[in-house]
Amino acid sequence: MRDFDTLLEQYADLVVKVGVNIQPGQVLIVQSPLEAVELTRKIVAKAYEAGAKYVQVDFEDEHISRIRYEKAPEDSFGYYPKWQADTMEQLAEGGGAILHIKVPDPELYKGIDSSKVSTAVRAAAVARENYSRYVRNNLISWSLIKAPTQAWANKVFADLPEEQRIEAMWNAIFQMNRVDGGDPVAAWREHIAHLKKSQERMNLKRYKRLHYVAPGTDLSVELPEGHLWLGGGDENEKGIYFVANMPTEEIYTMPKRTGVNGTVASTLPLNLNGRLVEGIKLKFTDGKVTAYDADTGREHLTSLLETDEGASYLGEVALVPHNSPISQLNRVFYNTGIDENASCHFALGSCYPVNIEGGTKLSKEDLLAQGGNTSLTHVDFMIGSAELSIDGELADGTVEPVFRNGNWVDTSI
Repeated sequence: MRDFDTLLEQYADLVVKVGVNIQPGQVLIVQSPLEAVELTRKIVAKAYEAGAKYVQVDFEDEHISRIRYEKAPEDSFGYYPKWQADTMEQLAEGGGAILHIKVPDPELYKGIDSSKVSTAVRAAAVARENYSRYVRNNLISWSLIKAPTQAWANKVFADLPEEQRIEAMWNAIFQMNRVDGGDPVAAWREHIAHLKKSQERMNLKRYKRLHYVAPGTDLSVELPEGHLWLGGGDENEKGIYFVANMPTEEIYTMPKRTGVNGTVASTLPLNLNGRLVEGIKLKFTDGKVTAYDADTGREHLTSLLETDEGASYLGEVALVPHNSPISQLNRVFYNTGIDENASCHFALGSCYPVNIEGGTKLSKEDLLAQGGNTSLTHVDFMIGSAELSIDGELADGTVEPVFRNGNWVDTSI
């Protein structure tokens, strides 16, 4: 393997050129944990080399975040600074880009009153609703990437001696982002082309319904007329291609808001804003969650579902083969941005309007009328496994296999 500094340099180059795809004259905000300072410095350098006008770095410290929940008064949690929301909105209005290095400690808020975290998350979502519209409609370039922190590495690689865990995490991140093969940018172009092949096949099929069967799962998911499958990346409103999630192995679309019926069981833990929820079980009736449970963290799931009316409906359906490269690492990462790319998944909450024809031009009311869901939240949970089967129902009622034993029936994709 090449030396660490070379790999880190290539990773920074990749997320700037492929992730946010910085253009000359563009402003970039980087949100980063303190422990990722070395990577962040390289990202800043690569962004300026690509022609960025200005790069702002916002460092975050999870210890400080936890202190707030331990020490702040009760009325603190419903507050979110307007100036901070205005900054993000101004960035979006000006055509800037944002890069998140998002790696929350899976047990950050262990022992903290769940309602405090949920109140703060909701306050931020309300304050940043206008900014979120730019993101969910892909009007700007944005990307979520990963970098190790000690707390995260301790959870994921608990089977290794502590001094080896950060290195093991870096190796995994380089591998899942195709940085360890010589030319990451070329490797990603090939990977995106492969995802586009899956996307195009599903768009040609125009299934009106998908039926999921697995242990604990028997779920019918109707797809709205005009739905669009996407995968890999997308173009912003200026036609600049970017990749919102690195790594990514999924193709995804929106379900019909009122067309989900049956039961579904999660297969991987969910890191819900620093709180673990495991063994999720949901029952849907006409699209809405009408019963639910979890083996652990049920109270956190309750808080999520109570965010608003739309939080009890699905906003995304995503297909990921069980033999994906991340799944083959055979390790739970306790990070949705990674685990969702090892497993088929759904998302509770808001849909992405880009997943339906003309969706980015629709008002909230019109989006709902077309079958989309709106919410302040969007939370993915994993339901894929080697035991998952999916059938697709065509417009004429013909039913055909899409997934068997967790993988595509059509092995060419």
